Amino acid sequence: MTGIFEMNDSNKTVFDAVVAPILPQVLQGKSCNVFAYGHSGSGKTHTVVGYQYEARSDLGLCLATARQLVEALNRLNEQNACDPLGVGVRIYELRRNNAYDLFNDRRECFVREGSDGQVYIRGKTEMLENGKVRVKPIVTKACWSFEDLSRELQEGLKLRATGMSSVHDQSSRTHAVIELEIVTKTLLEARDAVIEQESELVPVGKHATDVYIEEQSRAIIRNPDGGYAPNPDYQLDQVRIDAAEARKAEFEALVDLAKEHESQIFGTTARKHACLGGKLVFVDLAGSEYYNDKSGLKMNQSAHEKQIGRHINTDLLALKEVIRARAQGSPRIPFRSSPLTMVLRPHFQASEDSHSAMILTVSPSSSEFAATMNTLKYGNLVGAAGNTK
Repeated sequence: MTGIFEMNDSNKTVFDAVVAPILPQVLQGKSCNVFAYGHSGSGKTHTVVGYQYEARSDLGLCLATARQLVEALNRLNEQNACDPLGVGVRIYELRRNNAYDLFNDRRECFVREGSDGQVYIRGKTEMLENGKVRVKPIVTKACWSFEDLSRELQEGLKLRATGMSSVHDQSSRTHAVIELEIVTKTLLEARDAVIEQESELVPVGKHATDVYIEEQSRAIIRNPDGGYAPNPDYQLDQVRIDAAEARKAEFEALVDLAKEHESQIFGTTARKHACLGGKLVFVDLAGSEYYNDKSGLKMNQSAHEKQIGRHINTDLLALKEVIRARAQGSPRIPFRSSPLTMVLRPHFQASEDSHSAMILTVSPSSSEFAATMNTLKYGNLVGAAGNTK
């Protein structure tokens, strides 16, 4: 469906019309997405996050959602006091090809597709004692009250990158992603255990590879003609190779056990509370006037700003194509077109029958007419996907 909000409508009005109807899906364990698109100064961040954090009657959509979720989970926790349900919050921003974790001092992270076909956002490699190597994912803050969640969110948003735009000097120059997931402490601990077991595996796996390469190198020699032949003076130590591989297999089994334990915890709790794992993802897209310098907007941009604009253009175009492809039932969804769509792929795929909404924000100023028209055109292109407001 589509709808129009008036200039004087409050965030609560938008929440009641757009978000409140899809919260039951989140409480059924599904994943839903809400995007805010528009030019700088048109109200995206005000709508998604809000600035009056203490005004509980007119919170941004994200905090209003958190309040409703916490209240719903508190009712469920009356029957689940031993392992209460809470809201796990992740907040990061995407700029060019990287992500920045706002709950971890804006540490740089990387968007990668694993061998299992899943997309991961993980930080830089950490070298630990005894050769252990750990690569942590985006930080999840577990919150058990609305006050805790509001405080954590405010602290994270302070680190969001801003810059000058044609409208104001605090324009968002990145795409901010806020994920709210229903979790339990036990589930989060199990996820951490998987990361730790993987860090234990790395040095053992490296040692097995080194042993194999070393033995293979010793077992061959180079001929005068440049070819290779078995080394008559060295017998391949297959026992040594097998021992290293066996130890590697032991640690791989421990990783598999940790993952299985995580799945068991999830399954056990989900049977009691179907809401576990439910997500609502808010995406505050970067100001769109930077991505289309042919729109008639007169802007004095530096070379660096134009480069940022091209990246924003790529991301927004990719998002539009993904939404349209999904709406048309295309067998191929171009998720790999940009880091933004790669990051959102798990959320789109988590629940094929879930809800995605796009909120278009525009300015009433006549000076922003061209930007407003561009926003409406963009919304019209993706409107076939479902709820565009």
